[in-house]
Amino acid sequence: MLLLVGSCMPVLGAVLLSPVLPRMEEEFAAVGGAEVLVPVVLTLPALFIAIGAPFAGVIADRFDRKRLLVWAMLAYSVCGTAPLYLDSLYAILASRALVGVCEAAIMTCCTTLIADYWSGPRRVRYLGVQTLVTTVSATLFFALGGALGAGGWRTVFWLYLVAAVVAVPMARFLWQPVRPEHEADEPVSAGRLAVPVLVTIVGGLVFYTLIVQLSYVLDDAGVTDSAAIGGITALMSLATAIGAGLFAKATRLGLRPLLAGEFAVAGAGLVLVGTAGSVPVVVAGAVLTGFGTGLLLPTLLTWAVDGLSFAQRGRGTGVWTSALFLGEFLSPLVVGGLAAASAGLGGALGIVGGASIVLALVVAVLLKRGSGQHAAAFGRAAA
Repeated sequence: MLLLVGSCMPVLGAVLLSPVLPRMEEEFAAVGGAEVLVPVVLTLPALFIAIGAPFAGVIADRFDRKRLLVWAMLAYSVCGTAPLYLDSLYAILASRALVGVCEAAIMTCCTTLIADYWSGPRRVRYLGVQTLVTTVSATLFFALGGALGAGGWRTVFWLYLVAAVVAVPMARFLWQPVRPEHEADEPVSAGRLAVPVLVTIVGGLVFYTLIVQLSYVLDDAGVTDSAAIGGITALMSLATAIGAGLFAKATRLGLRPLLAGEFAVAGAGLVLVGTAGSVPVVVAGAVLTGFGTGLLLPTLLTWAVDGLSFAQRGRGTGVWTSALFLGEFLSPLVVGGLAAASAGLGGALGIVGGASIVLALVVAVLLKRGSGQHAAAFGRAAA
């Protein structure tokens, strides 16, 4: 339970602010480039997770995973609440960068400890539960963000205090696993992780696209109330949770059809949102995308880390986490560039959705021609 709650902290940092981004942009309208900088407040932690996660993985493998997790939770609470008293947009951006560093350690340690404490089918099940719980929490955080945003955009930052509360039982009840004596301190094979990491970067981009952009799509469609935006976004997150909840059963399909189907479904939802002419169609597309990405994340994680030894697990998890959040950080930049080139946000979302569908075909061909060891490892884990 503690590891699952800890895994929700980066989710809180990622989605809590989404419903209040339009209000933040109004607050800092006088700041040059605010229309670009305000969305970066939401996504900047993802960049620093991408930078910091591999280093967190090294520390986790060489030293103490539990202790790193506890200290990161405390620091996260301090940095996360900083915008409550910061008046400069640039100072808020700096605090968000520190939040990302803390989240890198939290996510890497929580995922690594889950893989340490369990093995085989139980590990696969708990990795699926991790995604399920984090997406359910995203539903709650979206709703809370919208509701609290009605009282001012700063109010949402009070929720970061929960990390300090959770750190106390973590220090008491978690334990540092003992490394098996027969395992050597061997490097993580770049060849084994290369394909999952590259696919995960694109998966992170697809996953994060509507988390950032849905509030703007709804705003353009005439939905301006923060609570309404939060509720609709929570519905998308609920679909993500349903997808994650079906992961354990879906693994019976095998890696190749599962990955291809996930990217195809998520891409179709993005195309629907990008071409929608009404709010109900936007909601339907968002739900479809959420369902696809809910299945996608535990698939990518299991594919990447299940075959790693204890001595490699922190570094492998750190690299995978870095890839996921690099894709998430790139998401608004890619969508913004495409929007400028395609004359609108809808066109940009349609392009990203189309690219996701193309990737589904590429993944199907790639896993058929090569990377057989990855598919075999995934199949054994799902058995």
